[in-house]
Amino acid sequence: MSLSPAAASVDEAARQQRVRRGFLAALSAYLIWGVAPLFFHALSDLSPLEIIAHRVVWGAISISIVVAFTGGWVEALAILRAPRKTLLFVGSAAAVSINWLIFVHATTTGRGLDASLGYYIFPLVSVLLAALFFQERFSRRQSLALGVVSCGVLIMIIARGTLPWIPLGLALTFGLYGVLRKMAPAESLVGLLVETLILLPFSLGFLAWQAWQGGGLLHMPGRIDLWALLIIGTPLWTGLPLFLFAVGARRLPLSTVGLMQYINPTSQFFLATLVFHETFTVAHAVTFGLIWLGLALYSWPQSPSSGSSLKSS
Repeated sequence: MSLSPAAASVDEAARQQRVRRGFLAALSAYLIWGVAPLFFHALSDLSPLEIIAHRVVWGAISISIVVAFTGGWVEALAILRAPRKTLLFVGSAAAVSINWLIFVHATTTGRGLDASLGYYIFPLVSVLLAALFFQERFSRRQSLALGVVSCGVLIMIIARGTLPWIPLGLALTFGLYGVLRKMAPAESLVGLLVETLILLPFSLGFLAWQAWQGGGLLHMPGRIDLWALLIIGTPLWTGLPLFLFAVGARRLPLSTVGLMQYINPTSQFFLATLVFHETFTVAHAVTFGLIWLGLALYSWPQSPSSGSSLKSS
């Protein structure tokens, strides 16, 4: 049964409002992620392991409270009782932890350009992982985009004489995180809670061991008040954008969410060069130029006649 013109108009207005809210949520998530290096740079005297351990502990507290209000604890406990699902979340927790550690290490040691590069590479790494794990295949243009990006990475390897492990590590770990979460789907906050609970014993154990050894935040007189506030605020910089991203992803087309994600590495790029004054070399210029070219080839809209750029085999 078709809707009346008035009902159709109300339905369209509601759809547009939903899309608008989704856009604002996704934009907020990417902007928070983009300026996160400022936050972690302020904690650069702490080790990345301590920062991540505090992030897990305080995140567990804040996420548990939010999930309790939404009634998600039943689903979280059901996941933890299912060994196969739990194992997948152990894998995703490990992948995202390594990703956080690499990112915090990069931002606290003046390697922000490498971090930016990693998140530019990530979308195309996701295409490769989709082909490997879900038998998706990509178009000739996507193959060309992957080749161009690979040339950019190769130039960086030749210029440095070593593998650019920070950008490659960030791209691969976040890509694997997406694969594992796709295999073990759960509502965003519930999945984040399960991962946090899995990591919580290790984080508490590390912080207890560090305190017993006489190191860490508690043994830095004169810095504890400011740093305590920053540490307690870590869920705001990590958990909040994940929640906002989930809101945006549910309300926006996947292609829009995908294109918007370049806000994050672009913000990190400008912070690294303009705020933290990292050296931008010729090798950086060539590598970033080729990666931006590859992303342009990958993201450019196709004509309807060309079909979908990513097909299932």
